Amino acid sequence: MLQFNQIELRRGTKLLFENASMQAHAGQRTGIIGVNGSGKSSLFSLLLGELESDAGELQVNPKDVIAHVAQESPSTSRAALEFVVDGDHGLRALQQEIATLEEAGEHNNRLHRLYEQMDDIDGYTAETRAARLLHGLGFAAADVQNPVNEFSGGWRMRLNLAQALMCRSDILLLDEPTNHLDLSTIVWLERWLKSYRGILLLISHDRDFLDGLCTHIAHIEQQSVKTYTGNYSQFEAIRAEKLALQQSMYTKQQREIKHIQSFVDRFRYKATKARQAQSRLKMLEKMTRIAPAHVDSNFHFQFEQPDKQPQQLIQLEGVSIGYGDTAIVEQIRFRIGAGDRIGLLGANGAGKSTLVKTLLDGSTLLGGKRTLHKHTHMGYFAQHQLELLRMDCSPLWHVQQLAADSREQELRSHLGHFGFRGERVEEPVAPFSGGEKARLVLALLVLQKPNLLLLDEPTNHLDLEMRHALSMALVEYSGALLVISHDRHLLRSVCDELYIVHDGRLIEFRQSIDDYPGWLRSQETSDADSTAVSQQDTSSAASQLNKKQNRQAEAKRRQQLKPHRDKVRNIEKRMQKHRSELSDLDASLHDESLYTDAARKEEMTQLLQMQATLKSALEALEWEWLEASEALEEASEEL
Repeated sequence: MLQFNQIELRRGTKLLFENASMQAHAGQRTGIIGVNGSGKSSLFSLLLGELESDAGELQVNPKDVIAHVAQESPSTSRAALEFVVDGDHGLRALQQEIATLEEAGEHNNRLHRLYEQMDDIDGYTAETRAARLLHGLGFAAADVQNPVNEFSGGWRMRLNLAQALMCRSDILLLDEPTNHLDLSTIVWLERWLKSYRGILLLISHDRDFLDGLCTHIAHIEQQSVKTYTGNYSQFEAIRAEKLALQQSMYTKQQREIKHIQSFVDRFRYKATKARQAQSRLKMLEKMTRIAPAHVDSNFHFQFEQPDKQPQQLIQLEGVSIGYGDTAIVEQIRFRIGAGDRIGLLGANGAGKSTLVKTLLDGSTLLGGKRTLHKHTHMGYFAQHQLELLRMDCSPLWHVQQLAADSREQELRSHLGHFGFRGERVEEPVAPFSGGEKARLVLALLVLQKPNLLLLDEPTNHLDLEMRHALSMALVEYSGALLVISHDRHLLRSVCDELYIVHDGRLIEFRQSIDDYPGWLRSQETSDADSTAVSQQDTSSAASQLNKKQNRQAEAKRRQQLKPHRDKVRNIEKRMQKHRSELSDLDASLHDESLYTDAARKEEMTQLLQMQATLKSALEALEWEWLEASEALEEASEEL
């Protein structure tokens, strides 16, 4: 059992928890939710012994093994499979002891007992189990023996996750485990975690993932932790009842319902507006149960009516897309018309983002015809756009570049809908978190008044409140949209059609997003059957490859990727230096006399300022590392 009793926790001068209590037992899967900065990750640091509580008691069985996903990108020449097996520290210790006795020739009762222990923990199947984990997380069978340092940043984070899952733990801590995963891998991870027998604590902003997995929800709000039985939707329903008692909040919700119902009543039978009316109906059906839990959100915005809305916005005929001379998806016939609301599914690397780039500007078009209406005005969101922000400029400066004729107060009000208020609107963007930068890009997107939205993973870095606000805004949006997302709730709320990029083709998915996991399982079965049939032929062909040519090609590939890898490693070194300095500062700030001795007040102020500066620099480096890792990953895929 895991138990917090009246815990108080501070980071510097900021109070995170006060009189916080919760408990969890084996078999419970608890989702930890709360706004960014509320202390979710600090709760994990407390469990891992990286922080100490200021008051209260944390009770954990000292024999319990706690597993978590390392946040540092691993860099080692060790094979991926062996790296994952390393996650089972007890197994590795047992293997080492057996090897030592065998080398000494001591075939005695001690060695016999060690063999029995290996059998008891299924140690002889460890590599097989590790290979299954890697396959489930999207690794190809041919890659599991590759060195860890040859994988890009996103895939190394998957290796960290696999290593944590490999550990025979009693408590498993997962902090946003779906951030680097595509939807098919998220579905697999959800199935795997349902079979976990220990205590699972999960931080996530993916409501469908929380719904499908969690048996309890721990909500961090106003320096307290309150536990609810059930999944996220059940938590929402309970909390909604409490919030609905506050008349002002309830009245605000009723206004939203009336607004949506008015639109539906006016346009549900009008052909050009029918799809938008249906989307609003879907949101209305859920709103009375869900929305009250969000009426206290800091985020409320909407997309403005586009100036023009042509009936056919863009069309692709006989199109092939890819990079260089390599086609990723071929024979595409696809069109987007006024009011279309399309979700795009497919595994990472299948070509979803490549298709969006073809639609956006034709930069990945290799062949075929792309027809764009002269009045089509696209709005585009992708993670790499966050790097296009001017890091030395403020949110206010950014919106002024797009709306120079607007009054400053209007622009400040616009930024307020995205959580930027007061002095925050004039601060440089550089130290902003990933979520804050994503909100700023969305604020800029709204000002552009597009009639076609192309959104590539728009919910990455966004918390639950902002995701809900985005869903509401997209439901209200009158233009056409195409969305790539691993957030099933967003897809379910805003999309009327689904397409899948699979095996080099773009195909319409005529089922619902809830049927997608079943479709994935059927594909896995089909692929397994095909692999079994062709395995002998593949092995025969592989044996005839010219080894010298392979070595030359691999050397050339490594040389081309070297600048990307060097950049990632350089950033990792700087991050490690900052983390070490922060650790030293945290230790200094734990000195009680620093806060009680008036003579040390200036020293305390300096330490807190240094801590804030280092944290900002580290956040900027982490974002720089993510961008460099993604560039490495893209380069790896192209080569």
